[in-house]
This record gives sequence, C-alpha cells and structure tokens, in this order.
Amino acid sequence: MSQVLLSHSGDAPAQPDGAVPDGDSELLDAYSRAVVGVVDRLAPAVVGVLVRERGGRGRARGGQGSGFVFTPDGFALTNHHVVTGAREVRIQTPDGTTLGAEVIGSDPDTDVAVLRMEARGLPYATLGDSAAVRVGQLAIAIGNPLGFQRTVTAGVVSALGRSLRSTNGRLVDDVIQTDAALNPGNSGGPLANSRGEVIGVNTAVILPAQGICLSVGINTVRWVAGELIQKGRVRRAYLGLAVQNVRLDAAAARALGMPGGGVLVTGLEDGGAASRGGVREGDVIVAVEADAVTGVDDLHRAMTGERAGRDVEIAVLRDGVQTTLRLRPTERP
Repeated sequence: MSQVLLSHSGDAPAQPDGAVPDGDSELLDAYSRAVVGVVDRLAPAVVGVLVRERGGRGRARGGQGSGFVFTPDGFALTNHHVVTGAREVRIQTPDGTTLGAEVIGSDPDTDVAVLRMEARGLPYATLGDSAAVRVGQLAIAIGNPLGFQRTVTAGVVSALGRSLRSTNGRLVDDVIQTDAALNPGNSGGPLANSRGEVIGVNTAVILPAQGICLSVGINTVRWVAGELIQKGRVRRAYLGLAVQNVRLDAAAARALGMPGGGVLVTGLEDGGAASRGGVREGDVIVAVEADAVTGVDDLHRAMTGERAGRDVEIAVLRDGVQTTLRLRPTERP
C-alpha cells in the first residue's frame, strides 16, 4: 500500500512522483499554447515539394522536400538543393492537392529557390526579421521529414551568425542554429518564432551530432528571393572573405559615430579582392561606400553585381581605429 505523506502545518504538500507542480503546469500550458498558435497560423502555408529528376540511362527518379507559400499570388520558398537538377516540380498542399510548379530561380550560394504555383489565393506565411532573433528564444520548425507531412518540432535558437558551406562550396553567412529536430525532407521548410513569423529556411542537419540544425536567416532569404523573382538569378560582387555579425563596444561606437554593429572578418581567400586590398582577419567592416554595415545582410546587399570590377571603399575598425580601404571586387561566377 502506498504511503500518504502529510505536510507539516504551513508547508506545501509533497508532490507525488511524476506530478507537475501548479506553477510548472502553467508554464507548460503557456509553452503549448505558443506552439499550437504557431502551427495554426503557419502550417496551412507549408507545402511538400515533390521532385522528379533525370536518373541514369534515361530513368526518372523522385525526391521530396518542404517549402512554404510566402505571397498571395502563389510564390513559394524552398532550398536550392531540393530542386536542383529537377525536370519536374510539383507542390502538395496541406489538403492533399497536387499542383504544378515552376522554378522561378535558384541560388546555390544561399541554398534558396523560389517556386511559383498554378494556383492563387493559398494561405501564405508572414516573414519576420532574423536580425531581431535572440539566442534562447523559441524556434518552431514545420515540414515533411521522411514523407511525414506537416511534422512539427520545437526547440530554441542555439546560436546566431553561423556559417554553412553550400552545395557549390561557398560559405553561407548569417545562419541560425537551432535544436528543433530536423530530418531529411525538412529541407526548405520554415523556422518560426513564437508569433508564427518565419525567421529562417531550414537547410541542413550536422551529422552525426544531435540537435545541431541550421537555417538560413530570413533577411538573407528575402533579398535573394526578390532578386530571383525580378531577374531569375542573383548577380554578386565577390570579396573573398568569411564573416560573422559582431556587436561593437557602445562607448567606442559612440566615439566613432558608428552604429552598434558590424561584420567581423573571420577568414580570407588567398588572392581574393579582400586580401589584395589589405583586409585582415579580425577587422570589423562597418561601412561600404559610406553606407553603414551593421550586419551580414547589409554587406550582402552592398555587394551588388554592379560593383564587380569597380573600386569600392570600405571602412573597417582595426585595433579600435577606423581605416578606409579600397577594394576591387570580382563577379561571383
């Protein structure tokens, strides 16, 4: 017979094994409500991406991934590696309807692709602001891993400013690390915050590690998608460096009249435009042609194709002193 424990006067009663204290129960309820709310808002916009590609000896083979509609007129986002080499792409909506889709453009440098469907008026996702993301905040992924449609996983943002090597060997900057579980088939699906806003596009799992999953920040994705829709490709100037976001010391930023953030140079390509122009590892890029660079997104936007082959002035902080360097970016192939 189990023993009933009686508390002394004024003490809280002991909790049976496995029982959840009232306070913890309220926290779990709040967490559950947040996740359920995100699913209700975002899941109707999440789609399956079905791909048929040419196999050996003329045989066709299939693949699948995830994506999400992000405009009311039928544009959807997924990963470049999901659709590359495809001869046919179809979209499966949450109600099971299968629709034809066209690849509007695909960018291997950021592993982003834009699709357009043969339908209008579909539910679509709201894009958030990856610059506002903080380590430790709730992160929710929705996708179709291993064919299990609309699978929801949740975790936290584990780190920001990671770099990821894309399928063509380039480094993708401004990558969000999360422990929300991802599996094959999640690629191209959304990573959302607690308001149901998309903060990243899920793209990779680090194996054999557990709980290290990576998503391309939505601010980078938004710019790339705009270029793909307008031009069909992303033309870029190339500096030949690896970077990550960094916060500047508040006092130093005020003294220099600079914003509170910049881009830390973490690596240089031998013979690249940056190394030829005198950039060093540890420099913090704070401006391009007098336009402030507060993060990786600003640097990406500044390196437009029109600047390839032309001299460009960049401002860097080196040992607390601002220095101006003149570089000549090449065009990224």
